Amino acid sequence: CRQLFRSPSMPSSVIRPILKRIDRPQDRDTPVKTKRRRSVAGTPGEEAAAEPVARLLRSRSFCHEEIENLLANDHRELIGDFSKAYLLQTVEGKHQDLKYISPEMMVAVLTGQFSSLIESCVIVDCRYPYEYEGGHIKGAVNLPMEQDVEEFLLKKPIVPFDDSKRVIVIFHCEFSSERGPRMCRFVREKDRACNEYPHLHYPELYVLKGGYREFFPQY
Repeated sequence: CRQLFRSPSMPSSVIRPILKRIDRPQDRDTPVKTKRRRSVAGTPGEEAAAEPVARLLRSRSFCHEEIENLLANDHRELIGDFSKAYLLQTVEGKHQDLKYISPEMMVAVLTGQFSSLIESCVIVDCRYPYEYEGGHIKGAVNLPMEQDVEEFLLKKPIVPFDDSKRVIVIFHCEFSSERGPRMCRFVREKDRACNEYPHLHYPELYVLKGGYREFFPQY
């Protein structure tokens, strides 16, 4: 084999890289193949140089994944006009595209714990009038139909007097499973349609997880 590789028709400067390309993938093979690689590949210095290359590739791949995850998380935490992060702590809910808050967080808003940052909080109860009359969260407005919520929120949008404060809207129905999330999406869609992207009248929308059924026994 050595006589063939050292043939005058192929310079020694070309032989060495070709042998490296063939033998490097065999690093994880049997001890016999590893021994053969060491006897052919060249000096021990070249073997040592091959090791850091693999480490660099693994490290670069890991960092790229980390960066992508961070960017994805940042994007999910920005409000609808991308101007700032969501103020209220959110929880996982049925619909991944919506932001849910817990009943505890709702109470924190109602009791004024965010009054220095929130100028107006609109609680939209999307249930039928008879459900609303049977019991509702204090201060909630009953808007069961799309035209009702469009008239209330979008015909004359609520604008904060203090630019540093926020206007937030929280939707819910009996379980916040279908009606509340659907109304939340409707408002965002109509809001987008009447504004130049990415500006919105109501960039910060939430859904009360568990709806009135989960809120009532606790509070």
